[in-house]
Amino acid sequence: MARVIITAETGCDVPADEAAELGIELVPMHVSIGERTIDDGTISPSEMLERCRQLGVLPRTSGCVPADFQAAFDRIHAADPDARILHLAYSAATTCSLDSALAAAEGRDYVETLDTKHVTVGQGLVVRGTAAWLREHPGAGVDEARDAAAALAARVRMAFLPGDLGYLRAGGRLSNVAFLGATLLKIKPVVELVDGRLVATKKLRGSMASAAVTLIDYLALREEFDPSVITFVRSPGLPDQVRDAAEAHARDLGFERVEWYDTGNVITSHCGPGALGVALLARA
Repeated sequence: MARVIITAETGCDVPADEAAELGIELVPMHVSIGERTIDDGTISPSEMLERCRQLGVLPRTSGCVPADFQAAFDRIHAADPDARILHLAYSAATTCSLDSALAAAEGRDYVETLDTKHVTVGQGLVVRGTAAWLREHPGAGVDEARDAAAALAARVRMAFLPGDLGYLRAGGRLSNVAFLGATLLKIKPVVELVDGRLVATKKLRGSMASAAVTLIDYLALREEFDPSVITFVRSPGLPDQVRDAAEAHARDLGFERVEWYDTGNVITSHCGPGALGVALLARA
């Protein structure tokens, strides 16, 4: 059976070293800082934010273009002509990346795609989980892997507390705007992935630490959750006490493994500094 190789955009926030260890090929998304556009991951998010501060601008993001995927697909195919590629895409409702992947896949019959309908660590859960599934099923074909990824994506629940609503407003990533005045009212909106779209679904008050605990409960307690893992992502500037409160509460709820990731340039551009995201799985 031909080997299946996973590709995903850098917006899944799987670190490059972990992706290399898992055999995942990351395709760069892009961020513009003033007049300059860089690949996601070229500089640290903290440096990106500092450059934006110095220039007095907010970062702007763009998805992968067809040439990004063409380069990745051709590189993989040249190294292993028998391999099949499974692209697990960043939510198509939020970016052009999946369209770019589909365009690049034309004439390349060794490429399959799936819209995960997730971003950042929600997409990352699908990507890493599918890589693990492939290790456990070494004889599986690309169609079986795609089905496994789709089933996993359907179980992922993901939401976040933005650090600065100005970043979401500037990026136009929120499908409803009822919460855009929340900063003035000291309200923290929960931004959730709903059918692939970023939607503000709940208003929280209080400190960021108390809001983080409420966010975990909001995702974990409305249906039966899989206790094997909960994944957090944080952007630069999230206080350690928020991280400590979130992790302690997750363990109190019975999660066996608590994972922490840092946002890359693209996700930091969307959520701003000091943001917290949570992803977990509904029980199968």
